[in-house]
Amino acid sequence: MKIIDLRSDTITLPTEDMRRAMYEAEVGDDVYKEDPTVNLLEELAARMLEKEAALFTASGTMSNLIAILTYTRHGNEIIMGNEAHMLWAEVGSASALGGAVMRTVPNEQDGRLDLGMVEQAIRPENIHFPQTTLLCLENTHNRCGGTVLTPEYTSAIAELAHQHGLRVHLDGARIFNAAVALDVPVSELVAPADSVCFCLSKGLSAPVGSLLCGTQEFVAKARKWRKMLGGGMRQVGIIAAAGIIALQKMVARLAEDHSTARHLAYGLANIPGITIHPDRVQTNIVMFEPPITIPAPEFIQQSSARGVRFGSLGGQRVRAVTHRMVTKADIDEALNRIEFLVREIESEAH
Repeated sequence: MKIIDLRSDTITLPTEDMRRAMYEAEVGDDVYKEDPTVNLLEELAARMLEKEAALFTASGTMSNLIAILTYTRHGNEIIMGNEAHMLWAEVGSASALGGAVMRTVPNEQDGRLDLGMVEQAIRPENIHFPQTTLLCLENTHNRCGGTVLTPEYTSAIAELAHQHGLRVHLDGARIFNAAVALDVPVSELVAPADSVCFCLSKGLSAPVGSLLCGTQEFVAKARKWRKMLGGGMRQVGIIAAAGIIALQKMVARLAEDHSTARHLAYGLANIPGITIHPDRVQTNIVMFEPPITIPAPEFIQQSSARGVRFGSLGGQRVRAVTHRMVTKADIDEALNRIEFLVREIESEAH
């Protein structure tokens, strides 16, 4: 039985081009900035996003933490959505290691933050209050179902933050998915942000890595924080080589993942009892709820036993993520297995 793994696009394996590039990579000591392959990757990322500089890090979680450490001091407050990945899935590092207070504003269904609520959350100058110094955005938005922030919205909320003296960091783990979905240059999506990070190891299919981009001054400070966190990885060009291939060859094909996700969403909508809004699927993340007679943990466990793997977001919410390793034929097979599973469980319940 073929395993159809929809838990995350992080399970993508490197392409043959990536493996060849890794084998042939020219390397040096990156802590001394002497790894030519890392230097090339950082230059490529900065050029594509039209930022002054970029820094190669081990992960998106590390990039986000480094941005917080660079922009804040212990006791500062940062504003983010109540569904932000930085809040839910990064082990509280902003507070535990950065000493920052995380203040949340409700995410709207499409991942946006209401500008009025953000402005109300910014602390006025008062001896009793922490200083608000940073606004964190997310594009695409993971827990909101891979939704996309438009350039117009990002510009408006960044302008508001800047008017109040805040910096803006964009968690763009899947920013290239957003750019492909909107058919706009990625540089246009990230232009209003002071810094942005994106992952190479998700839909772009590289095995490891993230890029943190911003001004020359920001990246110089970030590089020192990376060293403190143990991120000075020496001859890291061996994995940076895969990242170069990811940026050069893997961006345009993300549209295939979006099409596969819609195929999955509309297929799930045809299975009685499953709750889903297929018209809300914008990129490669599909959120749904199994029938109320089947608790989500049981549904995920039973699906996995039948070779279809999903992720859980708590409660009845189930997440599926399409990627290069899953075809539309795989999705059809997964739908057949899920439909049979639902009918089987519901017939037993009756």
